[in-house]
Amino acid sequence: MRIHALDGNRQWLDGGAMFGNAPKALWARWSPPDEANRIELACRAMLVETDDGRRVLCEAGIGTFFAPELRARFGVRESRHVLLDGLAALGIDHADLDVVVLSHLHFDHAGGLLSSHEDGAQLLFPNARFVVSRRAWKRAGEPHPRDRASFVPELNRQLAESGRLELLDGPSSSLLGPAWRFHLSEGHTPGLMLSEVPTETGPVVFAADAIPGAPWMHVPITMGYDRYPERLIDEKDALLGDLYARRGSVFFTHDPKLAVGFVERDERGRYSASEAR
Repeated sequence: MRIHALDGNRQWLDGGAMFGNAPKALWARWSPPDEANRIELACRAMLVETDDGRRVLCEAGIGTFFAPELRARFGVRESRHVLLDGLAALGIDHADLDVVVLSHLHFDHAGGLLSSHEDGAQLLFPNARFVVSRRAWKRAGEPHPRDRASFVPELNRQLAESGRLELLDGPSSSLLGPAWRFHLSEGHTPGLMLSEVPTETGPVVFAADAIPGAPWMHVPITMGYDRYPERLIDEKDALLGDLYARRGSVFFTHDPKLAVGFVERDERGRYSASEAR
């Protein structure tokens, strides 16, 4: 399989929320905040060109479906749909995609499925099937008050009406076949689905919000947005231990600089990401 890292629209969110109970004196060294205490976050997608010629996109970023005032609230500074520009640079139109895999349906991971607010926020990728876990789909339709604002009801409606959803209950997809493996996680949100694909250098896991970027490779670091931080810590520890043993790497959706990092572990057992071995 061939992997491309595609930038989407970036956002700026509160650093304290992104680093949970870690003190600012610590996280500000990793992610310098602006004058409003916000840090820069990528909303990066992973494009996989499979051996059988299919194009599979893991997530679609935040996009530009928000009205301008909400774009400003969530720190989305570009007015164009950056992910579509990245696909076009590869000679690919959104209609050329065969499958879109969604780790979950929070707006900063799935909003890019929609066209811009100015274009009516209509569902893109007309020839793609959409793969998401059944638990994540249920949560999007029946959110808790704590995370209701993270979902886009209009997107849920358009996905349901498309007739192109595959809802998964386990670690594999009949649509994608045995080469794809999914790690299911509950610590951030119910049914979070992390895609694993094989490459010549080892397995790559699209870590979504389980490990948003390189600083969160340190197992105790979680977000204020996480549903069950202690459970997420246990899930991260197990995932990173497994990937380290298999010489795997992690694809980061939110790290503003690093797209993919090999899993490293020091003599104290602390995990980190490196660009190369």
